[in-house]
Amino acid sequence: MQDPDLIGIFVMPFERAGIPYLVSGSVATAIFGEPRNTLGVDLAVFPAPGQLPLVPSLFPESDFYLPPIEVMEIECRRPVRGHFNIIHHASGFKADIYPSKNHPHLPWALEHLKRVATPAGEISLAPPEYVILHKLEFFREGGQDKHLRDIAGVINQQDLDLGFLTQAVSRLHLTEEWQAALHLAMG
Repeated sequence: MQDPDLIGIFVMPFERAGIPYLVSGSVATAIFGEPRNTLGVDLAVFPAPGQLPLVPSLFPESDFYLPPIEVMEIECRRPVRGHFNIIHHASGFKADIYPSKNHPHLPWALEHLKRVATPAGEISLAPPEYVILHKLEFFREGGQDKHLRDIAGVINQQDLDLGFLTQAVSRLHLTEEWQAALHLAMG
């Protein structure tokens, strides 16, 4: 199980405030597959109108770096690739916040989200198939093998919807990356 500090520091404030989110990235793959150390958490966050101004009270300036609200608003309005960071001063832990609602498979992910108990409390986790899709995209963009290792761990630990994954991989033009992940998982 992932270090509960990342979840307690970054995820639980969104959970308690009722701001919709999904935990993804390496924290999700550590829960679904093979644990690995990480100093950050990826969160897809979807504040409803009026919720974004709550974020500075959830992450006070005395304890966190948070961009100005105007920057967060701009990032939330981006049609794709919206992004900002929250950094915890005392630990150096970081949350990568992705507010874009335009991923073609986000509606499926929200419909299939997983509620998971952690030492810090119950959280909303992106389904493993959605996490795999994002990891494949990150691998395609950066070529870092850690993404393939994370995916292989999930493949070996989860009962995946391979029909959905095959269709989504094709739609996102990730077939070569998917084959590399499958090869590593079977290897």
